[in-house]
Amino acid sequence: MSSPDNGFLLEIKNLIVFYENAIAINNVSLNFREGQITGVFGANSAGKSSLMHTVSGIILDMKEKEKRKGGERITWYGEIKYRGEDILNLKPSERAKKGIVLCPERRQLFSESSALENLKIGGYLADKTQGKKTLDYVFSLFPELQKLKYREAGFLSGGEQQMLAIGRALMAQPKLLLLDEPLLGLAPSVESRLAQAIKQIRNETKITIALSEQYARPLFPVIDYGYVLENGGIVLEGSSRELMDNPDVIGAYFGM
Repeated sequence: MSSPDNGFLLEIKNLIVFYENAIAINNVSLNFREGQITGVFGANSAGKSSLMHTVSGIILDMKEKEKRKGGERITWYGEIKYRGEDILNLKPSERAKKGIVLCPERRQLFSESSALENLKIGGYLADKTQGKKTLDYVFSLFPELQKLKYREAGFLSGGEQQMLAIGRALMAQPKLLLLDEPLLGLAPSVESRLAQAIKQIRNETKITIALSEQYARPLFPVIDYGYVLENGGIVLEGSSRELMDNPDVIGAYFGM
C-alpha cells in the first residue's frame, strides 16, 4: 500500500491519551511526511514518550500489563493512519511488520548479550540477504560498533549503547523509524555525532524518521519539520528554520 496523495506516511488526528485520570496527550493532530525527519520536542512530562508508545503500539502492551496487575487504566481515542490504514488498535508486532519500528528511550538493550547479538536479535524480521546488507550498513554508519561487536552491551559507553540501539532498530527494516529521546544523558560531542547520523540515515536510506527529544538544540538543524509539546498539547510547529527563528523557541532551547 502506497502513501496517500498528500505525502504523509503517518497521520494523527485528535489523539487523546489518559493514564487513569491524568491526560498525557490532549487532542493532538500531527503528520509525518514520507522521507522526512520530523521532531517532537518538549520538557519532561510533555507527552513525547506517550506519543511514541501510541504510534508504535507499545501502549497496548502497557495497558494489558497494568490491567493484569490491577494498576492504572490506560485509555486512548482519536485516529492514527499509516499509509491511509487505521492502526489505532493494531498490535505492536503487526505494526513492526508494516515497518513501524521504535528505538526506545533508555535504549533497553540486552546488556549481557554482545553488540553483534543485539543487532541480530533486531533483525528477526529480515531475511538473510536483508540482514547481511543492513548489518554492513550499521557498521559503516557506526564504525565503533564494528570494533566492539563482541563486547557485552552492558559494558559499552552511553554513546555506544545509543548507536547500538539505533542499529538494532535499523536491523528490523523500518519504513518509519521512531527515535524516543535518542540524545538522553549523552555528552555534547556524542549528541552532535548522533544528530548527524540521524540525518545520514534519512539521506542514504530514505527511511522516514520521527524523533522525540527534550534537549532539542542539536536536532533542530537536521529536522525537516517539528512540533513543540507542552502539557500534552501542541503549542508550536513549523519547519526547522521557522522553529529556530521563533523567539519562544530561542528562549526555551537556546538560552537567548
